[in-house]
Amino acid sequence: MITIPDIRWQRCDIKSIALLPNVLGKQRAREAGAFEAWQVDRAGQVTEGTSTNAWIVTSDGVVVTRQADSAILNGITRLAVLDIIRREGYGFVERPFTVAEAKAAREAFLTSTVVDLLPIVRIDGDRVGSGAPGPLSRLLRECYLAHTAPAP
Repeated sequence: MITIPDIRWQRCDIKSIALLPNVLGKQRAREAGAFEAWQVDRAGQVTEGTSTNAWIVTSDGVVVTRQADSAILNGITRLAVLDIIRREGYGFVERPFTVAEAKAAREAFLTSTVVDLLPIVRIDGDRVGSGAPGPLSRLLRECYLAHTAPAP
């Protein structure tokens, strides 16, 4: 994961054909050897990835993701993971977080329709947590995969 300035227009909650900043950000990530880029607003807050939603797990185990407002596209996978977190009884809060907070987090992960839930182990070259996928990220991924599995 790398971080980049969020240069998108002010209504990111509207899915439109104006995705050039997202495409350019994804290209920057690939050129840097990263899977994804988290976009950062002028206040230093992570908005979302170029094609993903951003999440962290604080040192005290609280899951944090930005609230659904005009700064993010409220993904269907994001909503499903929020339902799983509520159902399983994990602590969570919807609020912005900074890059520094993400780098200091116990865990970080992203969600999207394409990759489901993917743990993040480095941000801008800095290790997140232990530098390996964290236990809560792995558990939430298993719960999400079970949630989306076809019925027998």
